[in-house]
Amino acid sequence: MLSVEELIYEALSLPSSSRVFLVEKLIESLESDIDENIQKTWNTEAKKRRDEIRNHTVEPISGEIALAQIRQILER
Repeated sequence: MLSVEELIYEALSLPSSSRVFLVEKLIESLESDIDENIQKTWNTEAKKRRDEIRNHTVEPISGEIALAQIRQILER
């Protein structure tokens, strides 16, 4: 059996289409471990946030700005 490092090395040597296929399969395997209720809750939240942005209820900010604001709050 390959070590994780060996597996990564082998995977990175695959053609792009094969790497995409591999990633899709890995993600599918992780998604089956997700609690369905948690997934539904996150989907609802994501749709709510999408709608807020579309309706101009909120103004989106970049991840960089959001992290800077969080760091500033934590430094207080």
